[in-house]
Amino acid sequence: MRARDAMVAEPRALAAGATAQEAGVLLARPEVRAVFVCDDEQLIGVVTRKTLVREVVATGRHPSATALREIAEQPHWTIDGDMPVDDAFRFLEEHDAERVPVVEDGRLVGVLSRSVLQRRLAEDEGPVATEEDGSVR
Repeated sequence: MRARDAMVAEPRALAAGATAQEAGVLLARPEVRAVFVCDDEQLIGVVTRKTLVREVVATGRHPSATALREIAEQPHWTIDGDMPVDDAFRFLEEHDAERVPVVEDGRLVGVLSRSVLQRRLAEDEGPVATEEDGSVR
């Protein structure tokens, strides 16, 4: 199994020309922690609540006049869609990352979540077979 098989496809993304206000509307939802910013499907960065505060609010920029391409931060990491899921899980664990964008040729194709991947790997292992006396086979 590869990362592309376990990723959440079509992650929340906005175009580079979208505004900070549009990102703010999405980020106001509690389940949204980051918005990916793409230019012609190429991942160019990530915007978080922290980004909006630091780059827009603290500097006095107007949210509806600030394009995301001006404030998007480079993602800390990305994973290629062909990476084996075991390697991807180890990568997320080593970097203490909850989720990471999945890219193919620079194009954003999905997001890999550590918790989703952990559940998926556990499902693939299936139940452990035991003997009648309770010992593991």
